[in-house]
Amino acid sequence: MSIDHVTVIGAGVMGGGIAAQIANAGVPVLLLDVVPEGATDRDAVARQAIARMIKADPAPFMSKRAAKRVTPGNIEDHLDRAADSDWIVEAVIEKPDIKQALYKKIEKVRKKGSIVSSNTSTLPRATLVDGMPKSFAADFLITHFFNPPRYMRLLEVVSGPENAAKTVSAFKAFADERLGKGVVDAHDTPGFIANRIGTFWIQRAIVEAIDRGLSIEEADACMGRPLGIPKTGVFGLMDLVGIDLMPYVDQSLANALPADDAYMAIRREVPLIGRMIADGYTGRKGKGGFYRLNTEGGGRVKEAIDLATGAYAPAAKPALESLRAARGGAKALVAHADKGGQYAWAVMSKTLAYAASLVPEIADDIDAVDRAMQQGYNWKKGPFGLIDAIGAGDMAARLADDGAAVPLLLQKAADAEGFYRIADGRRQYLTLDGGYADIVRPAGVTLLADVKLASQPVARNGSASLWDVGDGVACFEIHTKLNSIDQEVMSLLRKAIGIVAKDFKALVIYNEGSHFSAGANIGLALFAANTAMWPMIEDLVAQGQKIYADLKRAPFPVVAAPSGLALGGGCEILLHSDAVQAHAESYVGLVETGVGLVPAWGGCKEMLMRLASDPKRPHGPMAPVAQAFQTIGLADVAKSAFEAKEKGFLRETDAVTFNRDRLLADAKARALDLVDGYAPPEPVEIALPGPSGKAAIGLALDEFRAKGMLTPHDETVADALADVLTGGPKADHTEPMDEDAVLKLERAAFMRLVRTEPTLARMEHTLETGKPLRN
Repeated sequence: MSIDHVTVIGAGVMGGGIAAQIANAGVPVLLLDVVPEGATDRDAVARQAIARMIKADPAPFMSKRAAKRVTPGNIEDHLDRAADSDWIVEAVIEKPDIKQALYKKIEKVRKKGSIVSSNTSTLPRATLVDGMPKSFAADFLITHFFNPPRYMRLLEVVSGPENAAKTVSAFKAFADERLGKGVVDAHDTPGFIANRIGTFWIQRAIVEAIDRGLSIEEADACMGRPLGIPKTGVFGLMDLVGIDLMPYVDQSLANALPADDAYMAIRREVPLIGRMIADGYTGRKGKGGFYRLNTEGGGRVKEAIDLATGAYAPAAKPALESLRAARGGAKALVAHADKGGQYAWAVMSKTLAYAASLVPEIADDIDAVDRAMQQGYNWKKGPFGLIDAIGAGDMAARLADDGAAVPLLLQKAADAEGFYRIADGRRQYLTLDGGYADIVRPAGVTLLADVKLASQPVARNGSASLWDVGDGVACFEIHTKLNSIDQEVMSLLRKAIGIVAKDFKALVIYNEGSHFSAGANIGLALFAANTAMWPMIEDLVAQGQKIYADLKRAPFPVVAAPSGLALGGGCEILLHSDAVQAHAESYVGLVETGVGLVPAWGGCKEMLMRLASDPKRPHGPMAPVAQAFQTIGLADVAKSAFEAKEKGFLRETDAVTFNRDRLLADAKARALDLVDGYAPPEPVEIALPGPSGKAAIGLALDEFRAKGMLTPHDETVADALADVLTGGPKADHTEPMDEDAVLKLERAAFMRLVRTEPTLARMEHTLETGKPLRN
């Protein structure tokens, strides 16, 4: 079966977010909720939810176009419209009687074979289908999304013995390929997988921090990056998701778990949390939480609460020896003797042992558990990967020394090679019988990490590598910090073009870091500028222009496959590629003006030519100039692949992949599709308006000047950018310019700006703070 239309019932935060993600995937959605008492607009709840999501930041919708795919309605008048849906998902209040009353109404109107699911995070599937018709139970699943549904990858799916395999597989394929979810099969147990372990971890971390007298800054530092966990740690995470949710989740688990479960022994009421909730300190959505931003007196001071007194004070950077030792990773942290190391061991030893004790109760294997924590809580390794990082044998021995129980599965890992191993170039996981099994990727998933286990790079230096990904396709991977582009990247890219032309059919540019590329390494540029190495900077600009041009004119197809940030020089790679296969969560932009520069590796030139050739955009010498000036001048960043199309960074013909794990395989397939009959694009010319166009831009800026929105250096940068985009003082729209002429203007403008003190100040400020400087 295919899922071509969906109904979501419940327009709250979760229901609305689920509807938005379905609409992002191009699927029409009917969003229903109750009729407000006395309302003239009976669809007001759903309609207001859509309006709220359009304005929200971070945005549930990937573009405003997606919002048009959501139709508001109400349960009383429009439930019969759900008969057109292939999937009906409810996200209403967590009360079985209310849900079952709704299911009985759904059963009367839904079409045969349509999937019905609940987004519940606490109620067992068995409870929800109890007393319902067999026909309903056969099509009913639990589909537990994590909030916010657009950004959190995990989707826990709970099926039952009544479900046909084809029903479950059809839904999982839709969730994986269309919604981009990491689908994990969970058993019908309390809290399923991620929240069962995650809630234990949070409770343990809170109680141990209080009992051991740690500040929340110290606790979060220990529970964060050293363990491969987001820097929010535990208290910052609670602020993010809402402190008021914690007592609810805790009570729900406690109601469902047996009395002898390890969670029951650690849970306890924390009076401070109760007072915070009562006073409106529920986290970021409230007046503050464990952290708050104090803006009294016009300042912005981050404050942290004292767990003992409940008083706020300016947040302090932790000064624990264990955190310095933790640069060596989790093993070094939990082995340290100071209070930070002891705290980390007290929390993680119990949490990881708890996870080991729950398999196979909550999932069939350890890989499912690790994927759930990686994608639901953003842990880099998952519990069993973390045990391996600490050492399964060391952990089992230390637990025994502490007088704690050693779970059977942990003992098996200690007696073997750990929970994971590499054998014959394949990653394997420990099975319940103590043997090992290959991690098998779903059809259509190719990971560069797997390629690396089984092969050596075709070429490599300290900043980049070239890999053979099969079928005559090579993959160019950048692996610097933030995948920034330096001279080594450029050197290997130049070499790769020659290798691919000789030995391969096509090239994919891709990596599995958090970001495609944050752009040029401005730290190196700043160093060179501060030491007046102007010839070196100009040579780097010229070489970058040539290598990107060579990439564009290469005798083989080039497909860029971005995910995360593709900024500055990273965006310019996309602009010079034959095609882009973009992950939906790609954030694309030419942001050089933020550091006082202009794009100079062909970004201005390519944007002009792309906008001028787009049949859906206004034509004439000034139209592409005006749009390019606005987009580049404002350092505008598209916040999804779909926005990148709207802004002109991507073409309408460029494709979008929703599941990050499928990106490389999709890009490779796209590259192979281009091979037959491939010819590189011919050089083109463009008519630019010259001085008259620059004058028009100046008039357009007058409004910003009058409002005081332009700083002195903004004026300088805008002037240089306008010079490039309009073709310079000698340009005439009756005499088209070639690409090299525009590149020369880019290079000259860049070199003028990089010699100015305000630009150097902007570069230095961005490096130090990660934020732009307005000077």
